Amino acid sequence: MTAPVLPHPLPGTLPAWMARQRWYTGKGRVPHLEVVGALSLAPAGVPPTAGGEHPARTGDAEAASWLLRDVGGPAPVLYQVPLTVRHEPVPGLEHALVDGDGPFVYDGCHDPAGATALLAAVVEERALDGAGVGARGHRTGSRAAVAGSRVLRGEQSNTSIIFDAATGGTPVILKVFRVVQAGHNPDVEVQEALAGGGSTRVPRPLGDLLGWWPDGAARAEGHLAFAQEFLPGVQDAWRVALRALEHGTDFADRAAALGETTAEVHAVLARTMPTAEADDAAREAMLAGWRRRYAAAREAVPALAAHADAVEAVLRAGAATPWPALQRVHGDYHLGQVLDVPGRGWVLLDFEGEPLRPLAERTAPDLPQRDVAGMLRSFDYAAGAATGTGATGAAGGTTATAADRARQAWADRARAAFLDGYRAGGGRDPRSDAELLRALELDKALYEAVYEARNRPGWLPIPLAGVARLLG
Repeated sequence: MTAPVLPHPLPGTLPAWMARQRWYTGKGRVPHLEVVGALSLAPAGVPPTAGGEHPARTGDAEAASWLLRDVGGPAPVLYQVPLTVRHEPVPGLEHALVDGDGPFVYDGCHDPAGATALLAAVVEERALDGAGVGARGHRTGSRAAVAGSRVLRGEQSNTSIIFDAATGGTPVILKVFRVVQAGHNPDVEVQEALAGGGSTRVPRPLGDLLGWWPDGAARAEGHLAFAQEFLPGVQDAWRVALRALEHGTDFADRAAALGETTAEVHAVLARTMPTAEADDAAREAMLAGWRRRYAAAREAVPALAAHADAVEAVLRAGAATPWPALQRVHGDYHLGQVLDVPGRGWVLLDFEGEPLRPLAERTAPDLPQRDVAGMLRSFDYAAGAATGTGATGAAGGTTATAADRARQAWADRARAAFLDGYRAGGGRDPRSDAELLRALELDKALYEAVYEARNRPGWLPIPLAGVARLLG
């Protein structure tokens, strides 16, 4: 497809620059890029022209968000790459420089001009146009009064931009989706459904940017960005739990409150989003997914092959037991996805689901016990991480020290309190679904084993200890 007419072409340095970014999925190679299209960006407060278009020039910067398809890997991957073009170098943006040969091309998420223009597209409900592509902002909250911007560090698959509050305003976080998929992003639609249903257990959404692009003979659409309230100066539950372990403080009360919050969120999702009956087809599909997960774990950790019969027995029992109705869930629930907000309690984040699962799976109704199992695994992870080297020895060996046993007892109390809180919050008693919960916990531990074997081998003992405990 022909690129839209913009002031400057893509720089030749772009593929090599993309290959170095954390959000680029084709590790170890340079992308082969096809231009799908580009969306001209305009700054906040700049009115459209007489013809309805918005100018691409933002102060002394020209900004556009490019949709680029990498066709050099096993399967095509569509990326969103916002870029700004400036005629003079910008001090302090050296880390975001894509091409410095002049004119100077910067990552638009790091350049305040590009970041502000992206936010404006959302909160001012802008229409963005390109050659064969387009996008429109959809505001769900009040307009944002913001000042300077900065990029949140350490993310893998997205880029989040923090906008400081102007006088009387609220800080905002804009999540820019780098890997773009057809379909509505669950992080957007689930949080907007929760807020629309009256829940205060998620940051207040401000709006989203929905784009469309050609996909063969058809038109695909998906989310490009999502803006919501930013909660500064708070800690996630993972850090709160590790601090409690460090100081020998019991976490049971906080875990019980977290269980109640989880049940509350599940209730709102069941009320505001589609549900489905757990029929035989759903059970077979779930069991097949569990078996695929075990096959992947066995390939990553060959020692797990010795437990094939025991794993199959747990999974089959989980598939055969009575199930509740399927509904939308968090999908990748752990202590790092929850914030401890003073005066507000626990607040949940990041409803995208497990990033290794296809989008169609992550947006389908699922078992609420999946979230329960994920949090139970997270308490074990906290106990293991507190040693500084990996798992406690308590889950499966005679080498456990007194400190190991104390940490495992801490995790056991937290797990029990979380289940009590979930039941007290009106949720279905997880203990009445013991076989299903065990299968889901085992499935999660196998997923963790694959991740740790590939990325953090020193942490592999944590999921392996969980597998050993769950297999009895």
